[in-house]
Amino acid sequence: MYLSRIIEPTLRKALKLFPVVLLTGPRRSGKTTLLQHVLGSRYHYVSLDEPETRMLALSDPQTFFMRYPAPVIIDEIQNAPQLFSYIKARVDNDKKPGQWVLTGSQQFPLMRNVRESLAGRVAVLSLYSFAISELRRNTKQGPKDAAAFFRTLFRQKGSGTGGPELGAWLLKGGYPEVALRRKMPPHLWFSGYLQTYIDRDVRGNIRSSNLNEFERFLRLLASRTAQELNCAALSRDLGITIPTVKAWLSFLEASSLVFFLNPYHKNFGKRIIKNPKFYFLDTGLVSYLVGLQDEKHLLQGPMAGALFETACVTQFVRRFRAIADPSNLFFWKSVDGYEVDLLVETADGVFPVEFKLSSTVSSQHAGSLQKWLDLAGPLSREGLMVSSSRSAGPIADRIHSAHFSNL
Repeated sequence: MYLSRIIEPTLRKALKLFPVVLLTGPRRSGKTTLLQHVLGSRYHYVSLDEPETRMLALSDPQTFFMRYPAPVIIDEIQNAPQLFSYIKARVDNDKKPGQWVLTGSQQFPLMRNVRESLAGRVAVLSLYSFAISELRRNTKQGPKDAAAFFRTLFRQKGSGTGGPELGAWLLKGGYPEVALRRKMPPHLWFSGYLQTYIDRDVRGNIRSSNLNEFERFLRLLASRTAQELNCAALSRDLGITIPTVKAWLSFLEASSLVFFLNPYHKNFGKRIIKNPKFYFLDTGLVSYLVGLQDEKHLLQGPMAGALFETACVTQFVRRFRAIADPSNLFFWKSVDGYEVDLLVETADGVFPVEFKLSSTVSSQHAGSLQKWLDLAGPLSREGLMVSSSRSAGPIADRIHSAHFSNL
């Protein structure tokens, strides 16, 4: 079963404008399925995860391109970075749009090669595991930019229909094979996913003696999702150096498994918080890594609030990257205890957002949002409180409530 993705209009537009389109994102997020659905049989398809094909690409690129001529989808292009220079030469001879469609699951190495070989010739898009609007099959004619998305949320009068229940959504996450296959045990799938990730992506980038430490690092990090990053504490708790912590964090970011949210750069007379917050991009993976067994275990446990915030923040990341919106995302925290989980900086102003895992919200929950609105003045637009409350609409002056399923 294929579910439409928010990114489809952006992908179709890029294919009409650029000779090369690069689709990045974590493994098993649906990149190949999306491309084969959109492009159909008009394109050749080749995966560089297959050893024989990869060996041909590395040892004899000319024969590789004769066997797989454009238009072509080349999956996991990071496995043969030498191909970028050959693609550049072919693009320079024929700039017809949409001839070369590449995918990759290691963003930083990919982007280094893109900058060196394909600058000005390539559109770079990102696809993550399913957003909740995709699971609800609600992707047609969506808002065109971030400001329009907020205006849509402000008008919502209740919860969306057809989406997953809160506990199931947080426990399973959005990877297609878990989210769409009801009989697939999440712990079984994520166990295989983690092993595949370590074998294919991690093993070649860190010393083999550190693989067990890396998995411990991953599990400890998952237990701290939605928190401010403290490299010194991670180093101390794991017995590894701070440079190693930073290198492994960069590797996880390159794998599109974690996202860093920077503090807002204006202090409004308060000391600026310097450390970013970090979020795993899929709560199903977090649930597996920290050992959550079922929905009740999750919702009644100490990580419920952090998982809800993680899921909601990353919905904004998914949507804005899918529509190629240039808005910047931040969080804000004052030294006197006020904190706004998410600030979305658009051309129309800054939209503040708070996330509360609560079935009832009121103006009493909006203290941090109100503080931000008072300090930011005309810089800020109306605020949003996202929760599990079935009621939607205004809850205070310039502050609206929205159900998480409408994200």
